Parts: sequence; structure tokens; C-alpha cells
Amino acid sequence: MIVITQGCSFREVPVPTYTYRCPNCGSFDLVRPMAQADAQARCPDCGSEGRRVYGAPALRAMEAKLRRALDAGERSADAPEVVTSVPSRAADRRRGRATRYTTDPRHARLPRP
Repeated sequence: MIVITQGCSFREVPVPTYTYRCPNCGSFDLVRPMAQADAQARCPDCGSEGRRVYGAPALRAMEAKLRRALDAGERSADAPEVVTSVPSRAADRRRGRATRYTTDPRHARLPRP
């Protein structure tokens, strides 16, 4: 069950949904501003005090491209992907990239890993 508290409106600014657990009725959700997150919450069914339940944030509401970038950054935080050579042009074409490599002869003398 989701209850919208006073002063909240979906038309204004998106506000988070918080989950609380009533000792008698079980869990219930409240949509309220962040400033009221730690305020007391009464169960909408029986009126008992509910304790806030902490869970994972709703990251699925995030834009897909941003979520993929954050996931890739998190995966490479401990063990970054290291390349040992420049990718081939054929591999770039397969991936849809049109990367141009330099033809400057001075770049060939640069140290390689």
C-alpha cells in the first residue's frame, strides 16, 4: 500500500517513496519529501508506529546509458581493463566506430607499453 502524505504532489518535484514496517500489519510505503524521511510514520490501517525499513535505492529509474556507464565504472574500479595493443580497424568497423589512427611517423617512435 502506498500512501501520499500531506504536502506531497507528483506534479511538483518527484519525491522518494519510503518503506515502513508496522508491528501489527506489516510493511507500508509513504511518499514524502526527503526532509520528512526520519519523521514518525503511523500505519494507515491500525495507526501504530512504524519503523523505517532501509533498502536498496531505485536505480532502475535512472537513464539506461547513464546506468551502463556507472556499472562499467564500478566493475573496473578494482581491476581496470588494460589493453596491450591498439584495436584493429576491422574490429572498429565491426563495432560501428570510425576511429582514425595517426599517420605521423613521429608517433611510431613513442614508447609502447
